Amino acid sequence: MKHVETAATSAATPDGDTTPAPGRLVLLTTSHRVAPGQLSWPAWQVLHDADRVVCPDPEHPHLPYLREAGVAVETADPGGQELVDATAGGRTVVYLPPSGGAAPAVTDELARLGGSGRVAMPDLELLPGSYDLPGARLLDLVQVMDRIRAECPWSSLRTHEELAKYGIEEMYELVEAIEEGDREAIREELGDVLLQVVFHAAIAEGHPEEPFGIDDVAAGLVAKLVHRHPHIYGDEVAETPEQVQENWLRLKGVEKARESVTDGVPPASPALALAAKLASRARGAGLPLPVTPPAPLYDDEAHLGDHLLAEAAAAQAAGIDPEAALRHAARRYRAAIRAAEAERRGAPAGDPTPTDHSSAAEGQAAQEQEGQEEQGER
Repeated sequence: MKHVETAATSAATPDGDTTPAPGRLVLLTTSHRVAPGQLSWPAWQVLHDADRVVCPDPEHPHLPYLREAGVAVETADPGGQELVDATAGGRTVVYLPPSGGAAPAVTDELARLGGSGRVAMPDLELLPGSYDLPGARLLDLVQVMDRIRAECPWSSLRTHEELAKYGIEEMYELVEAIEEGDREAIREELGDVLLQVVFHAAIAEGHPEEPFGIDDVAAGLVAKLVHRHPHIYGDEVAETPEQVQENWLRLKGVEKARESVTDGVPPASPALALAAKLASRARGAGLPLPVTPPAPLYDDEAHLGDHLLAEAAAAQAAGIDPEAALRHAARRYRAAIRAAEAERRGAPAGDPTPTDHSSAAEGQAAQEQEGQEEQGER
């Protein structure tokens, strides 16, 4: 698609007559995020048909490809008046701005000349030769991160382990922005979460034995999404959210081949979330591991919240870290779940290998329960 901006097709002479426009001046813009040499068909047409092609940047990445295609390009830096003069006699001149973007000095002068009414202006056309595709700014992010990783005294020394806590903090800040409904904050916090992804990928690229980069991360995610959406990228049919979920869990089960209902529950999760998810998995697998409540159950969220807050405050007053205490209890509960699974299989508690079909049933039950938990965790 060509965007045309015509400054003037004719200019008034002192006696009031009009003079036809003497030529055509095309400002051909390109995106540095698109591979050099990949131009639109209208761009190639105007380049081949032009009487003169001018570029002020001798290092412009497109120049080798233009010359290879038989386009003669002058590396010169003409002003607006010189470009207008070059179109005299109906000639077509293509101006290729520097690779960094537009040339404001030239465009400003052309605007001044066109507005003066004293110059017979050529037809002015703004022709994008290449466009940014959706997600193109992610390329900028990767380039910036690569440079920061290479040149910044602080960033160049960071490790996955050192950055882990920041990733957790950024996710909590994103959750806060979502809960508050602050659209600007959501946009900003999504960027901070994305920073963690590209930062960790940049670190991983320098691993001496098992390096991988952001493209590997993206490729793995794309493959996963395509594989788990056969109703879009394959021949399967899923017309309801329930059918989509069923396909997702089935395919995920094949991919993960989990041996315990506790697999996929990160022990590093916040303690309360860890405890709740372990209890959910045990209940979904039908394991007889009830947790005896020390106080009456609450069916009201506010009362339960007040109770948890009071427990946390009491623990703090007693010099006990409530987060650590609950995490330790959750880990003990996790060990009990695995022991119960092993007992059901008739295997030693430390044996992770299923020995009969009961483990598969447990895994299927856990997958079904997991599906209800993971709608936002894809």
